[in-house]
Amino acid sequence: MKIVLHGRKIIGGMAEGEAVVTKEPVSFLGGVNPDKGIVVERGHEVEGQSITGKIFVFPHGKGSTAGPYIIYSMAKRKTAPKAMINVEAEPIIAVGAAMGNIPLIDRLDKNPLEVIATGDFVKIDGDKGIVEVTKLRT
Repeated sequence: MKIVLHGRKIIGGMAEGEAVVTKEPVSFLGGVNPDKGIVVERGHEVEGQSITGKIFVFPHGKGSTAGPYIIYSMAKRKTAPKAMINVEAEPIIAVGAAMGNIPLIDRLDKNPLEVIATGDFVKIDGDKGIVEVTKLRT
């Protein structure tokens, strides 16, 4: 089953891949290991999961203004997500996505945390703000 969502372009670009979804905000400073691309925040819903090369879906960022530099360093190390989808992007994530040239979309017409599940195949057209979700599990 395929679902098409429309949202707001923050950072353009095309990406596709497997989704990793969390309903919890993410801090890239201390919450993600930039060398390995793994969420390391203790007790986090996706603790231990890799976001490298994934479509990372989360409500919004949290924490330090150093976050954009972490996202940028992940992009340089090839450990960053291919794209990010937020319920509501804020400056920390938006600046990091811009620095790392990572497509970012928010304000979708349906809550992505309810529509997209970890493991779904997601295709993003960041320039048009379109997200195509292919449900792999029903």
